[in-house]
Amino acid sequence: MKTYFLAFLHVACALILVSAACSDSGKSNLKGNWHTKDGKNKLQVTGKQFILNEDGQPIAEDYFLKEDSLFTSFEGNQPYTKFVIEHLDDHNLRLLYPDSTAVEFVR
Repeated sequence: MKTYFLAFLHVACALILVSAACSDSGKSNLKGNWHTKDGKNKLQVTGKQFILNEDGQPIAEDYFLKEDSLFTSFEGNQPYTKFVIEHLDDHNLRLLYPDSTAVEFVR
């Protein structure tokens, strides 16, 4: 009986640890409002949309992440536009645009 209790206790603890390790942290560093240092371009990333505001024209696109790349599409149309995330932390974001231009954003 004592052996079954200890085995059950180990299995329960292992399940708790695995579920905690596999759960989403709930907060992505990418989501939020960004702008370039000169303030000309603005970027808003929500849970579902990537909104790039260049020259006063906001363009909202759906997006998904795959490794270090962000793929956008207008209303689900293909081909996808690929942005590479070169650097991301709480206050800085550096994106490599599809034309190989690196743009730095800050919060």
